[in-house]
Amino acid sequence: MSIVLVGLNHRTAPVEMRERLAFSEEACAQSLPRLVDGETIREGLIFSTCNRVEVLTATERLTASDAASRIGDFLSQTRNVSPDLLRPHLYVHADEQAVRHVFRVACSLDSMVVGEPQILGQVRRAYALAVEAGTAGRVLHRLLHHAFHTAKRVRTETGIGAAAISISYTAVELGRKIFGSLAHRAVLLIGAGEMAELALRHLVKAGASRILVANRTVQRAQQLAAQFGGEAIADERLTEALSQADVVICSTGAERYVVTPEMAHQAKALRRNQPLFIIDISVPRNVDPRVGELDDVFLFDIDDLEAVIESNIREREREAQRAELIVDAEVMRFQQRLRDLDFGPTVGALKQRLIEMAREEYQKRRARLGQLTPEQEKAVEALLMATVNKISHPIIHRLRRSYETGDHDNVQAWRDVFGLEDEPELGKEFDE
Repeated sequence: MSIVLVGLNHRTAPVEMRERLAFSEEACAQSLPRLVDGETIREGLIFSTCNRVEVLTATERLTASDAASRIGDFLSQTRNVSPDLLRPHLYVHADEQAVRHVFRVACSLDSMVVGEPQILGQVRRAYALAVEAGTAGRVLHRLLHHAFHTAKRVRTETGIGAAAISISYTAVELGRKIFGSLAHRAVLLIGAGEMAELALRHLVKAGASRILVANRTVQRAQQLAAQFGGEAIADERLTEALSQADVVICSTGAERYVVTPEMAHQAKALRRNQPLFIIDISVPRNVDPRVGELDDVFLFDIDDLEAVIESNIREREREAQRAELIVDAEVMRFQQRLRDLDFGPTVGALKQRLIEMAREEYQKRRARLGQLTPEQEKAVEALLMATVNKISHPIIHRLRRSYETGDHDNVQAWRDVFGLEDEPELGKEFDE
């Protein structure tokens, strides 16, 4: 069994490509059964955020290259993107490299903002969706639980999460740099989800004096606004709210533009040409890019935040280096457990096969022994077991060495000799 991951992120693909590949939770649920065929791709998980789309699989009887090709075709077909357009942006990680990547993602070492706390919850949700879809099996169960354990170690043993920085916080920082201070400024938040709520918390700390919250569900906007002393805005008043805001932070799950050039033009006229700064941290983008072409309207999308983020990354480099050492240790630990995961069932299948062979031969010759007492029957059974253990011991020793050195050809050779085609059972998960 091999672990293969194919994906793209903020380093390899622009926001235009990432938003085309983005999966909603509903799309994940519908697509996972198409990914996992039960024969070559045995397990699968789709991880989709504003900064990355990755497909993690456990494969059998496929080379990493063939598995990567199949996953690339899956992404191309399900998201309706030409393979020629998609291929240059994709990266492929296999086996130990894939394990390391998953651990680094869960620990927020591969995030745009190193140390952001949201990523672990997003990984957990992606795993939960795979479990619900029935596409997470013995390998992904253990891999993801070990990733959670590694992330917990990093959070506990390093300062990488101190003064937590996220995409939401970075958006607020950009607004503060634009105005010098957010005190006495009006801020409009479009969207009332997790990212929006995080942005709102940072805005309150930054001193924003007036907060407007617009959301498709008015009740949710009212709840969030009430928490922070803000004002809920109905959808039909969005243009009016734009005219009252100095900073607009847009973070919704809509698959269309919720702020159009016409709306921004009307708002600008009502503002009497006062500057309007809009930060769109949604993927797919929810503010039409043409809005940024209007005079006195300054639009930033998620890729524009990288300049602000770079300074935060530098501050966390020392703690990130410590975290990388933890990841290295946990990757080694997981690789050993993964070998043990395959080794144990193989040994069990081998012993079972030898026992079956011994009993078959015994039954062929049983009649020659005549009538035996129960004690004699037990003695014969014990002799059979002792003989099987004696014969299997050197074979098991060689198998263990082959697992430890990664000599899969030799392992498969032994399996072929004895006709071992077992499917290892799901065992205990890794502790988190």
